[in-house]
Amino acid sequence: MWLLDRMLSRFVRRGRFVVIDADGSRHEYGDGAPGQPRVTIRLKDSKAANFIAGHPRLGGAEAFMDGRLVIEEGDIAGMIDLVRGNGTWEKGGRSLAQPNPIRRAFGTTRMRFDRLNWAAKSKRNVAHHYDLGNRLYDLFLDADRQYSCAYFTDPGNSLDQAQADKKAHIAAKLNLRPRQRVLDIGCGWGGMALYLNRVADVDVLGITLSEEQLKTARRRAEEAGVADRVKFELIDYRDVTGTFDRIVSVGMFEHVGPPHYRTFFAKCRSLLAEDGVMLLHTIGRMGGPGVTDAFTAKYIFPGGYNPALSEIISASERVKLIASDIETLRLHYAHTIQHWYDRTVAAREQIVAMYDERFYRMWTLYLAGAMAAFRHGGMCNYQIQYIRRRDALPITRDYIAAAEAGLRETVPG
Repeated sequence: MWLLDRMLSRFVRRGRFVVIDADGSRHEYGDGAPGQPRVTIRLKDSKAANFIAGHPRLGGAEAFMDGRLVIEEGDIAGMIDLVRGNGTWEKGGRSLAQPNPIRRAFGTTRMRFDRLNWAAKSKRNVAHHYDLGNRLYDLFLDADRQYSCAYFTDPGNSLDQAQADKKAHIAAKLNLRPRQRVLDIGCGWGGMALYLNRVADVDVLGITLSEEQLKTARRRAEEAGVADRVKFELIDYRDVTGTFDRIVSVGMFEHVGPPHYRTFFAKCRSLLAEDGVMLLHTIGRMGGPGVTDAFTAKYIFPGGYNPALSEIISASERVKLIASDIETLRLHYAHTIQHWYDRTVAAREQIVAMYDERFYRMWTLYLAGAMAAFRHGGMCNYQIQYIRRRDALPITRDYIAAAEAGLRETVPG
């Protein structure tokens, strides 16, 4: 316990974090000030403390998933929020434990290898997460199954309203015109493509590498009576041909991998009409380039990486795509994931019945960690609008707000 005790004593300064070891000994950390968060955990076996301390990037996660770490006061979201809140990105982003140079070098090398998302591997990586089964996503997403950062015009808005507002926000930036041809790269379950067709009278091709998503998207287009204008294909973006007036990509770029950024943007430029507009919506990091945390890379998004803005722009500028508008969504994803987390907790019995208790703990850990990363860490969302020709759009941003106001709709509930 001494190594874990040393780590927590140095790191936890605010709040109250209590660890009850397997022998019943109680260790308290933080100032315990009134109004600050309180969390109590119990370690179930004598080796758990050393396992966690010896594997700081993954040990705590696996101990929680395996039931070796049990939360007795609070929940996993509160525990991670307390820890991450003691080392916010703005104040230097202290980590609970820094890996030694050898481990850091090994981890960096492994991440670089994992980022080599050649086409066949990309499909396997996508299936790992998105082909878990539609029933799981129905339990915690909004009615339209938008599995990406929502847009909260008011933090008190419902998840469904915020996701509707996100679609309007993106559509406004695309500056759509009737009968235009739109490419949706990483179309998910089809919600964005169907929305753009409905509100702007455009034809859309949505592409995905998830067979589960493809089936649902095609069914939705058939049910809406627009399958002749909103089409979906199981295809890698590198294999798409043709010319499109607009390109939109929401929540897909995180799976491209830095070695392929230039390929991605070169392909998008070749597909985009001379006077076309592209909107890229992606998770990003507010600092410089980094690496994906070990838990996410192993259990959630193998091959995934959240880019720094510098990495995105340096790749796109090399193929002469003009970044005509850049917006940083700083807290919107924290609000989004709070809704997802609450809905997941409320659906605990169904999720355990579908999978098992370990999967449920893994999923709540994933959401709780992501929420804290957007609330206290260096994660954010970027929306970057691209054009090929500098006169493709009005010279001020006023058209975005005007179009967005016209597109917004009140969602029941």
